[in-house]
Amino acid sequence: MLKPINSVTCSPALVACQQLIQRFALWLCNPTTTAASINQQSLQPPILASTIEADWLWEFLQRVHIHESLLSRAQIVAAMTLSEKQALANWIRAVSNIPTLFQSTRNLLLVDCPIANKSNWKAFKILMDAFYEKAFRSGLPYLPNGTATAIGGVTYADYVNVFRSMHRLSQHPDAREICVLCGGPLGDTAHVDHWINKATFPTLSVCANNLLLICSICNEAPNKAGKPVHSAGSFDDWFHPYLRPGNRILRPKYVLHQLSVKCSATPLVDKPKAITLDALLNLSKRWTCEFKAEYAKHKDILIRREQRRIQRMDRGHTQDEILSYIQDWQQDLSVSQPHYEVHQTLAAALQEPTRLTAWYCEIKSIT
Repeated sequence: MLKPINSVTCSPALVACQQLIQRFALWLCNPTTTAASINQQSLQPPILASTIEADWLWEFLQRVHIHESLLSRAQIVAAMTLSEKQALANWIRAVSNIPTLFQSTRNLLLVDCPIANKSNWKAFKILMDAFYEKAFRSGLPYLPNGTATAIGGVTYADYVNVFRSMHRLSQHPDAREICVLCGGPLGDTAHVDHWINKATFPTLSVCANNLLLICSICNEAPNKAGKPVHSAGSFDDWFHPYLRPGNRILRPKYVLHQLSVKCSATPLVDKPKAITLDALLNLSKRWTCEFKAEYAKHKDILIRREQRRIQRMDRGHTQDEILSYIQDWQQDLSVSQPHYEVHQTLAAALQEPTRLTAWYCEIKSIT
């Protein structure tokens, strides 16, 4: 969240699919819906918004996942007891409206599993997850603007390409791309991340404000992976990529006595959010590693330059010349390059009088 995160232009397609998922899931939870009720005709309007969506969903349900069709999973959900259906329906309505959870401190995400029957919950999870793993990857029944379509719908690859294009800080085709969360390289193996874990909240598998493209380092353990982005259902002390962004609040802060970088926030009221994000992504540790590596790189450059001067019988660097080197490097830093904020923090730290003097003496002692 170090960089701005924008809704992509194909988000309306994801919004439309989210509405389809919710309508279908709630229909399965209707007391009058049985396993035998699920057929192509029964999905037609007004159950779903259009014939295109109904026909697409019926075809989707024929797909096989782990040796069983998705239709069989839908039939399991439709055959649940009335009390299970009511509990699941209440849960679906509550967790599907994420924006409301950021509008009041009294609203809590329902983190407990809504039904006790593990087989029924597993069937529901597999069904919901398939909208991401199967449907999104092969194509949703929507154009980028959210209009239903029988062919040429938005795919996972489309989303990745659009997100990359909209978040490039340099439009040069060969320029490095940057991870919007950590500010480091996005890399060739970037991941589409579910901000709120879809393993626990499967109805959010294609939710537009729950998806973003981040680097594999951010998305894998020991960093984000499957960690929760809430505190016992509360988002009070948490940022959100779209609903509560942190790009103008977060910053790397140099800690002199530790020679490290800390994930910090201004104003102070947002400090708890910086702490939870840091615990989620280990930003302080990762930024400190980059800080020290860049420090070592420039120290090595100056040492080699100093050695060449000595070999030529020239005078060594003065402290003012080292300061000038740092200032020139700082001016050349580009916001469109990875780790810009960390490198700016290093440049500022090296210009502090005590740190500059220490660095000068360190270089002189080695050469």
